[in-house]
Amino acid sequence: MSTHAKRERLLLADLLESAGPEAPTLCENWSARDLAAHVVVRERRADAAGGLLVKPLAPRLERVQAEFAGKPYEELIHLIRTGPPRMSPFALKQIDEASNTVEFYVHAEDVRRAQPDWAARELDPVFADALWSRIERMARVLGRKSPVGLVLRRPDGRTAVAHRGTPVVTVVGEPGELTMFAFGRQQVADVQLDGDKEAVDLVTAAKLGM
Repeated sequence: MSTHAKRERLLLADLLESAGPEAPTLCENWSARDLAAHVVVRERRADAAGGLLVKPLAPRLERVQAEFAGKPYEELIHLIRTGPPRMSPFALKQIDEASNTVEFYVHAEDVRRAQPDWAARELDPVFADALWSRIERMARVLGRKSPVGLVLRRPDGRTAVAHRGTPVVTVVGEPGELTMFAFGRQQVADVQLDGDKEAVDLVTAAKLGM
């Protein structure tokens, strides 16, 4: 496993463990146990994980994820920490880094920011740039459901167009916060939104993300 993905994996496992299985998360209606089961199924059950993208497969995904959620919580945490089996595509360094860096960062924040006493996490510049590079590539997909034009902008001026249209809302923030916003966690993202109030309200309530 590569540097960023491995670090975020271990951080996610630690946060899930310390929060406990019944702790809330930012994922709608999911407890920490549900989130842990999701992570494990995504990596270890390719036969079911397709339901994340293909709607007809969603019922199977729900059944398999419910089965895993019924396992001992400690077992789920162990499976997350140890990573995917050797035959899994996620075991390949390049795929792990490309697919899991953002996934684990967002889910770690899903656990952290659902707690009443959470504090902002300061990201090192290298990791922040890694998140930004992925957001640049994924911006159009993440922003495809925006009801207005949507631009993501770092404080240094670098931008990514997430959705073309008018009026335009520009979201300004650090890469980690832009990541949370673009993945549908608008309410907890520390960003500044520039645009008409009506447009800002629309994009704040929009279902962004995958």
